Amino acid sequence: MAISPAVPACIVLAHEDPEHVRRLVETLDPFPVFLHVDARTPESVHRAMVDGLPERVRLLPRIRTGWARWENVAAEVAGYRAALATTDATHVAVLTGSDYPLAHPSEISAHLGAHREESFVASFPLPYDRWGRDGGFARLRYPHWAWRKHMLRVPLPRRLPRGVTLTGGSQLKVLARRHAAAVVDTVDRRPDLVRFWRRSWIADETFVPSVLHTPSLTPGFAEEHVPESLWWIGWDGAARKSPPWLTLPDAGRLFERRATPDATTPDLFARKFSTERSGELLDLIDGAFGLREPRAAPHAVAAAGTPVAGSVAADGAAS
Repeated sequence: MAISPAVPACIVLAHEDPEHVRRLVETLDPFPVFLHVDARTPESVHRAMVDGLPERVRLLPRIRTGWARWENVAAEVAGYRAALATTDATHVAVLTGSDYPLAHPSEISAHLGAHREESFVASFPLPYDRWGRDGGFARLRYPHWAWRKHMLRVPLPRRLPRGVTLTGGSQLKVLARRHAAAVVDTVDRRPDLVRFWRRSWIADETFVPSVLHTPSLTPGFAEEHVPESLWWIGWDGAARKSPPWLTLPDAGRLFERRATPDATTPDLFARKFSTERSGELLDLIDGAFGLREPRAAPHAVAAAGTPVAGSVAADGAAS
């Protein structure tokens, strides 16, 4: 019996490098894309990202996101809400503006079609030994603020939410439609959890994983997800807050990992890339997976007055 391909929607969370964002959007064709641009992004950069984008791209209401802020979760949830309201997508993928596919859209669709009711989420129960001596509980137990890439912690412990399976994991994930709907439903029905996580540290690494792994919030998730990531990230063993930029010397590691037979969890995406640092590597990826035609010059930004891609209102309705 043939497996019908899936149609994922893609949330892209971006704040810089409009040329790469546009290149990413192009390689995701024909998938619907829900693009969030940080409200702090200068207007000239914002226009360079969005002017003349195809109709399959919808713009999310702009939120002031940033390092370790709750608003990163809010932008992600706005993407789920819009994708569920305006598409019939079987899955919703969460990408950053510095990601890039390592597979042709037809391969992505085929793989997700074989896991139509399953999500791909790399997650782990707390305590997690790589998150410090307390296993990450301090991220939740104490109120936090982020200021200029510094952590401000109030040393007054608070009660952890009852009945929630506290879990950590990557923001990069692919959720089956009903699991994305469960996250949106939790945000709408549980303002107490939203209030709690607003002051948690790096909430985008604990809120959605905790919602998904709590049976009362997302019934059946434990049996309906693959506990692996679909992303290859070029961690190099150095102590750093974010992954290194990928450049041409990383091609060997990237393609070797991509070619490793693994029927369950192929690397369908990678991060992180930039126009300035990663151009030659991106060209190799395009050629290897048939993602886009090679170009002699960088993508030209649409002229002023070109129609902007459709926007999505805060309630998820297309406009």
